[in-house]
Amino acid sequence: MAASIESLLAELAEEEDPVEGLRSLRTAVFATPVSSLRETLSVAQLGIIFSLLNTNDKEQVEVCVEILGRVLEVLDPAHLARNCRAELQSGLTHPDNSVKVLALTQIGRAVSDADGMSEVMNNPEILQEVIQCIGAESIGVSKKAISALSKLSNTKAGLDALFRSDLLKKLNDVMAISDIVRYRVYELVVEISSVSPVSLGYCASSSFVSKLLEELTGDDVLIRATAIEMVTSLAQSQHGRQYLAQQGVMDKISNMIVGADSDPFSSFYLPGLVKFFGNLAIMDSPQQVCENYPAFLNMVFAMAMSPDSTQIPVALDTLGVLGGTVEGKQVLHKTGEQFNTVIKRMSRLAQDGATDLRVRSLEAIAQLLTLPVEQQTDDLLLLTESWFCSLSSEPLEMIRSISTQPFPELHCSALRVFTAIACQAWAQRMMISSPGFAEWVMERSVSKGKEAKDCKFQLVGALLSSSSTQEIFGAQNYLKLKTYLKEGPYFVNAIASVTTEGAD
Repeated sequence: MAASIESLLAELAEEEDPVEGLRSLRTAVFATPVSSLRETLSVAQLGIIFSLLNTNDKEQVEVCVEILGRVLEVLDPAHLARNCRAELQSGLTHPDNSVKVLALTQIGRAVSDADGMSEVMNNPEILQEVIQCIGAESIGVSKKAISALSKLSNTKAGLDALFRSDLLKKLNDVMAISDIVRYRVYELVVEISSVSPVSLGYCASSSFVSKLLEELTGDDVLIRATAIEMVTSLAQSQHGRQYLAQQGVMDKISNMIVGADSDPFSSFYLPGLVKFFGNLAIMDSPQQVCENYPAFLNMVFAMAMSPDSTQIPVALDTLGVLGGTVEGKQVLHKTGEQFNTVIKRMSRLAQDGATDLRVRSLEAIAQLLTLPVEQQTDDLLLLTESWFCSLSSEPLEMIRSISTQPFPELHCSALRVFTAIACQAWAQRMMISSPGFAEWVMERSVSKGKEAKDCKFQLVGALLSSSSTQEIFGAQNYLKLKTYLKEGPYFVNAIASVTTEGAD
């Protein structure tokens, strides 16, 4: 096969219409093991394929890109950056986006390697073209450019190259192309800033972060919404949160929530503000966040009760995430009747809402009711029981009724509610007191499809994780549950059927 590749390359150089030869070469290249390709091909031999990219023939370009994509991956990154410098740089300005993506992918490989990075940084023209690609019309091209520059910035040398050289001006120039491109640059800045306090320092000292924070209070609500998403990403790291706190961003976002009522366009960015604090609460402390920024939780409750169905999903998701922690449960409990009213709304949505809201409500309820064995105290068990009983006069039957409806996503979400409470003694007593419930749990035929079978299996596992199950469910049911778990989620009980032929 190696000889075949070499002969096909030699024939390509002499053909007037090389597409057929390229097809044959593509077949040979993909049929050859990677290790053999590495031993067979040199950069010099690839020159003919690179030269064939200079055409308006779409198929010719496509086949060349496929061949090069396979072959270049086996070359040493530093060797590639050193010996294909001109070809890579030419690829960055090629009119076909697939060629740009190919070049950017290989540059990304090169800057991920210490020697390869040195080779790339010795040629700042390449990096200028990579930055220019952030402004490309193609999202695929811009994403690859952002990825390559992000990898470059993983070292001090890369940070210096990007933020303390002429490349900084190039980055600012590209930012000015359009609002969309500006936010691509912000995306790169947030990625770099999230790596370490040092990388955040580079981005901050270059004024990119302060520009992003100014966008939070801009006149364009859509730009404001995008800025909030970016700032939320920046807050994922501890050093990012510390920086935002020092800049007063948390207070600014809290004030934006307070002022949302007087802004007719707040629905565009309000979900983002809530998500910001929701993420903050989970990463730091639900109690501290809710106490320091009371407008956040008040807004979550207001959105959950809103008649505007577009406001409800983020409220449900936030309540689920908050209530998934012990501290979050306690924070919600402290609000008293306010949260009880919200739970009743969640129950109504689970029963009567649009399908997506029903699923979201059930998933949030499951998170609120989850209480692993190691976290169970008398107070918390009383809390989850009271919340479950607030759902309906007969909450167990309500959830089971939802699970029998012909929508797989509803079935699985309802099962997850049962799984959440299955290891809690009060719920086990409720289950065993409900006629036919134990049999329903162990009846495999009620769950159709892989996901549903997995969910039922998790419910059985949750029941068996509790030390109280054997006593409450009884020895016979307990043995059946253990057998179910041993047999696995996809067990089928084959029953032999006997056919009697010729009987009168």
